[in-house]
This record gives sequence, C-alpha cells and structure tokens, in this order.
Amino acid sequence: MGEWQKVFEDTTSYRAEIVKSILDENQLNAVLVSKKDSAYQLFGHFEVHVRKEDVLRAIRIIREEIKFE
Repeated sequence: MGEWQKVFEDTTSYRAEIVKSILDENQLNAVLVSKKDSAYQLFGHFEVHVRKEDVLRAIRIIREEIKFE
C-alpha cells in the first residue's frame, strides 16, 4: 500500500466502518484494513487508509465531522 496512508485506527470495526463511510460520502476513496490477529481476535485493530494526496482532507473531515463519545 505504498501510495496509501493510514488516517484512522481503532480496535472496533464499527468505528472504522463509520469513518470509511463518511470519507466515501465525501468522495474520498477509503479502504478498511484489518490488523486483527486471525487466531486471537482479541488482539489487533482496524485501520482506514486513503491515497496520499487525500490525507490532509481526510484528517480534517475526521476531526470536524466525526465524534465518538
């Protein structure tokens, strides 16, 4: 994933899916990457990646539009 960069990371899949969906709605091509251990699902996390040229815009959208409480 050389031209992709991580913009979000969380241990829960649903939060990563929400972030990916919002980025997709804003015409950013986002991909969800699971870093969960295949044998032990308790270990690992989920990442959302976007193309390098979209990183700043994606981070701004995440900070301004997404609030997890």
